[in-house]
Amino acid sequence: MLRYLSDVTTLELDEDLCTGCGTCVTVCPQRVLRLQSRKAVIADRDACMECSACATNCAEGAVSVRKGVGCANAIIVSAFGRRNDACC
Repeated sequence: MLRYLSDVTTLELDEDLCTGCGTCVTVCPQRVLRLQSRKAVIADRDACMECSACATNCAEGAVSVRKGVGCANAIIVSAFGRRNDACC
């Protein structure tokens, strides 16, 4: 599993809005979220690559993340040869 810079992700979870459906857990490629006591919880915040699969698929709007912000965006654009973008 890839690791990014500590405490840079924009991932937010509103546990009051969460219905515990588990969709966010299923779609997260990094296993950032998990279910605990019938609610989603952030299990590994620093593993979040800000792809926004969780937020896009959350019917209740309990999960939010600004796609392409932070370190993940720098890694993605550098894969396409752009050298100006960096996460640090």
